[in-house]
Amino acid sequence: MKIIIHGGFFSESATNHETKVAKQQALLRIVKDAYDYLKTHSAMDTVVHAVSLLEDDALFNAGIGSQIQSDGKIRMSASLMDGSTMKMSGVMNIEEVKNPVQVAQVLQDYEDKVLGGSGAIKFARAHGFEKFSTETPQRSEEYEAKRAATQIGTVGCVALDTNGKIAVATSTGGKGFEIPGRISDSATVAGNYANQFCGVSLTGVGEDIVSGAVAAKIVTRVTDGFSLEKAFEKTFNELKPFDGYAGAIAIDNKGNVFHQDSYPSMVYASFDGQNEEVFN
Repeated sequence: MKIIIHGGFFSESATNHETKVAKQQALLRIVKDAYDYLKTHSAMDTVVHAVSLLEDDALFNAGIGSQIQSDGKIRMSASLMDGSTMKMSGVMNIEEVKNPVQVAQVLQDYEDKVLGGSGAIKFARAHGFEKFSTETPQRSEEYEAKRAATQIGTVGCVALDTNGKIAVATSTGGKGFEIPGRISDSATVAGNYANQFCGVSLTGVGEDIVSGAVAAKIVTRVTDGFSLEKAFEKTFNELKPFDGYAGAIAIDNKGNVFHQDSYPSMVYASFDGQNEEVFN
């Protein structure tokens, strides 16, 4: 039974010690809460639980505290994948929903599993997700001051449950000030992927992650016999020709946990009941 979460890349943490410590403490709190939850729940339920907690914390760019796009609106994306059934569900550019990952969870039971824009919003409302503003004063100030492109943030969780099943969930509030309609990697197999062998969640520049098909490549390589470390090494090397910017967390079906980023600034935390690890 293992769990690892990430809180994206946070450039402000490099210069603001208070923010860095707050994020580290939040990640440790959330990963330990999620581990306790995992003791009595499936990997699928646990990754939704963990990512919901991350979405509810304004320190992270997902759910509450999401970035504001160039037209002044917040649009979020999230996805969920069950490694045992190989079913992925997600929402793209959904608005005014507190927990996009929970909408993705409901979509697991539908034939049409990935919805975007107004269709995603309509689906959420029809299934009891009330209108909720995820805008925070800090994001409003950033938008008004037009301070673009400093915080590349996404949150994610990979879990291995007591039955050996793997699940992964990823959620993002976008990169901020993007063109309305821009699609991130978080609700694609490039940013969120799992099967019975491995689960991977990504953060970074969505366009780079999609170009590198990163999550799907890592999982495929582990499935084909690569170790997690070797799968990461080969996949991240393939980002170098176009200077791809990405960070990833993963767990395989043997309980191995791994993480890597293009630059040493991804924040993550892992916990196995005894050993904790947090980095920023």
